[in-house]
Amino acid sequence: MSKLLAVPLKKPSEVDVVKPLNNLIQSTYNGSTAEEKAQYTEAVNDFSKQRNTAIWKFFEKYEASLEVVYAYYDQICALETKISASELQIPFKWKDAFDKGSIFGGKISLTHTSILFEKVCVLFNIAALQSSVAASQQLDTDEGLKLAIKLLQQSAGIFQYLKGATPAAVPSEPTPDLSQDTLIVLQALMVAQAQEVFILKAIKDNMKDQIIAKLCCQGEEFYADVLRAMQKESVRNVWEKEWIPTVAGKQAGLHALTQLYQSLACRSAKKIGEEIARLRNAIDLFKAAQSRGGNETYLDEYFSRAKRNLAESTKDNEFIYNEMIPELSTLASPGKAQLAKPLPIGVPMASNFKDIFTNLVPVELHRALTASDMRKNEIVNGEIMKLRESTQTLNAVLASLNLPAAVETTDSNSGLPPSLREKANEVREKGGIENVQTMLRDLPELLNRNREILDETERLMDEERDSDNQLRAQFKERWTRISSDKLTEMFRTNLKKYREVITNAIEADKVVRQKFEANQKGIELLSLPPEQIQQALPSASGSVDPTCSSVQRLKQLMEAVDTIKAERDAVESELKSATFNMKDEFLHALQKDGAIDEPALSLSRIGQVLNPLQAQVKESVERQQTLVSDIQAAHGTFVSETGNCGSSRDKLYKELATAYDSYVELSGNLQEGTKFYNDLTQLLVVFQNKISDFVFARKTEKEELLKDLTTESSRQAPPATPALPSHYASTSGSGSDIPSMPVGAPGAPPGANPHVPYPAQVHMPVPYGASANAPYPNYVPPPMPQSFNPYATLPYPGNYQYGGFPQGPAPGNYGTYPGSYAHQQGGYPNQKPPGW
Repeated sequence: MSKLLAVPLKKPSEVDVVKPLNNLIQSTYNGSTAEEKAQYTEAVNDFSKQRNTAIWKFFEKYEASLEVVYAYYDQICALETKISASELQIPFKWKDAFDKGSIFGGKISLTHTSILFEKVCVLFNIAALQSSVAASQQLDTDEGLKLAIKLLQQSAGIFQYLKGATPAAVPSEPTPDLSQDTLIVLQALMVAQAQEVFILKAIKDNMKDQIIAKLCCQGEEFYADVLRAMQKESVRNVWEKEWIPTVAGKQAGLHALTQLYQSLACRSAKKIGEEIARLRNAIDLFKAAQSRGGNETYLDEYFSRAKRNLAESTKDNEFIYNEMIPELSTLASPGKAQLAKPLPIGVPMASNFKDIFTNLVPVELHRALTASDMRKNEIVNGEIMKLRESTQTLNAVLASLNLPAAVETTDSNSGLPPSLREKANEVREKGGIENVQTMLRDLPELLNRNREILDETERLMDEERDSDNQLRAQFKERWTRISSDKLTEMFRTNLKKYREVITNAIEADKVVRQKFEANQKGIELLSLPPEQIQQALPSASGSVDPTCSSVQRLKQLMEAVDTIKAERDAVESELKSATFNMKDEFLHALQKDGAIDEPALSLSRIGQVLNPLQAQVKESVERQQTLVSDIQAAHGTFVSETGNCGSSRDKLYKELATAYDSYVELSGNLQEGTKFYNDLTQLLVVFQNKISDFVFARKTEKEELLKDLTTESSRQAPPATPALPSHYASTSGSGSDIPSMPVGAPGAPPGANPHVPYPAQVHMPVPYGASANAPYPNYVPPPMPQSFNPYATLPYPGNYQYGGFPQGPAPGNYGTYPGSYAHQQGGYPNQKPPGW
């Protein structure tokens, strides 16, 4: 029989997968350790090498090449489960398989940034390589026949899968080789060729003539269906020039073999008249097969056999049987026997597949773990805030009553009370007022740095959009790619969210400055040496009897205050260290149900771990109410017994106590605020890198589309293929076609504490995943982790673990504006691309 047809390969292009994939992994797995990050980087490099090897291995058309390309496809499938694949910004470019163009390859190509597009193109080439390896087999050996049958059926299964997968992966118009009509033909062709090889094996195995006739009848019908599908207007100009003649010849040839082997069955049954009728028809069909296929020796052995049998049977009939020769149209079909069918894609395809990214957990599991951790942090933060607010209220009450200084003066009439002396020492140890002033001066610079990143990021998006709109207006409906406005909806939503975060942080900065200005005098005094503080104090108005019952009572209550604060420190420490591992539970749910009900599973475990601590928080807050009442009552008695209230020294003591509390709050707030701005910078750099990847991918796609549009007019369609003559009808009849925020600021979220200007947690939008209809991802920035604020009044987001984010230059050295952080890393040039 004639040689099997091999599907041509799509031509790939090399592309940098390392940088975009590293960016995506580090933004997704942002809590990774340094060792894990090094492992991820090594895995990404290995993946890049694997791709470069596999895409060129397609052109080595040997059986050994299949394992290499199978492993690359398996790796893509494994990677899909561990990242948000629709967010990967890599401009994959593949040329059309059937477009020959010049010696350097065809001109028709398509570029998409979706890894789904890469997966579809790799699958197409796997099916094409399988057909090439099958076509190269020695079909006169059992091993060659078996391997060809397996590969052709596997190839058919892939083309069948691609009919459903391609529209989701390529929402724009695909290249001709990936169109639905083309894939329908290729699937049908592979099945027809597999049936043809089954026929060869049946003949080699000396199966019964009747069975071979049925196999040939089915094969002829398969080729008839392929021929009809190939001549559809939408695809008839796609095929290589010899394909349609070859398929037409094979259809006629299998029709001839059907009649030949059915005639042999008639000879065995002594039906000489029917045998002669079928042999006459077979001889006509063999001639047509050789003529149509352009191969004068096609099926020559069977053709000769048919002529010999016809001569013998005609002679026997004339001298012995004298049977009437029936009309061909009155003969019944021998029936059909289908052995060939598409085989499903194996999982995995490679026999010894090893996942390069074994250290990455499935993306659904990672998201569930992240959500669970955020849920726990939210509850922990709430409990810590309750403790902090209660302690703050208690400190305010004590300061207003000049406690414990009022009772400590009874120990020494000269110098500061011990509690104030300790507070002044602590303020000086922490750097005094100069430390606070330095951090206040740094805030505007940190703020401007983040603004500049956002401004540059928005500029990149605006320039890409303007370029796209200009070309869309120029080429109109020929500019077929999705508009920038549609693709960047989520990007711009996130940009707006980040700007709101910055706007609310500015309001928080104002609150911090106002608090500092209100307490600046007291903080300056506490920052002085003890002698200078003593000189600033008014003279004492008298002494207090230390044996007085009211003094003793207040001292006891101050000890109770120290106790409740120590207990709260312990509870807070336990809350912060409360951990539980949901990984095994989530993984079991994912394997069992295919999904993770994170809220239900997390809340159950969180309740088990945190309920006892929440009960302690509630008890501490309630106990404070009684303690404050007792302190106020005891202080009233103290004043009535000693008359020690309202002196100028007492008033200054109160001011210093309030100044100390404010200093502690301001120091914590400014440290958290500085960290907030620095962490926000890292988030924004990751966001900017995403936009840079997107813009670069769109630029690459734009250039490819422009090249196609400018060369489109120079391409001429090949001449139309003549229709198949009517006498090449299917044995079985006509057949059928193959179907086959910052709180307290303007715009703060509902329910926010009006006394808390900075956001305890900043919720970035978390619509993980993207529509299969979009070739570009709805990028989701890493959610800003939640944390507690050490002093509760101005909770900048703090204590974050940003291990996964790129570590930018030290503050004051951010050389990313104008331009992208990616520019520093050697990603994309800072200048505008041509035509933008």
